[in-house]
Amino acid sequence: VTPTVTPTVTPTTGPDGCSAAYKVTSQWQGGFQGEVTVKNTGSSPTSGWKVQWTFPGGQTISQLWNGNLSGNATVTNLNWNGALAAGATTTFGFLGSGNAATSTPSAITCSAS
Repeated sequence: VTPTVTPTVTPTTGPDGCSAAYKVTSQWQGGFQGEVTVKNTGSSPTSGWKVQWTFPGGQTISQLWNGNLSGNATVTNLNWNGALAAGATTTFGFLGSGNAATSTPSAITCSAS
């Protein structure tokens, strides 16, 4: 039995009162599934958010839900999940290709508007 590795990144708070927490939820040979939880850490509601990171091992996102993907790993909100009350969260998920064990980014940034 091979132990399951579940890399996570400690949530980072951006300058705009937004944090993002990355985790791998499932993995298989050549691919993995991940999710990112976005939280409004400010005291007023947001109207939108953007999360960015760089995969350290050349991984790519092949499918994404609950967000708009641009580039390799820049995700923005959809019309229905950009407005977050103070303390509220939303989650987006994705399928990635590559090695999950080396997919955890060293830094993830979140900005809110």
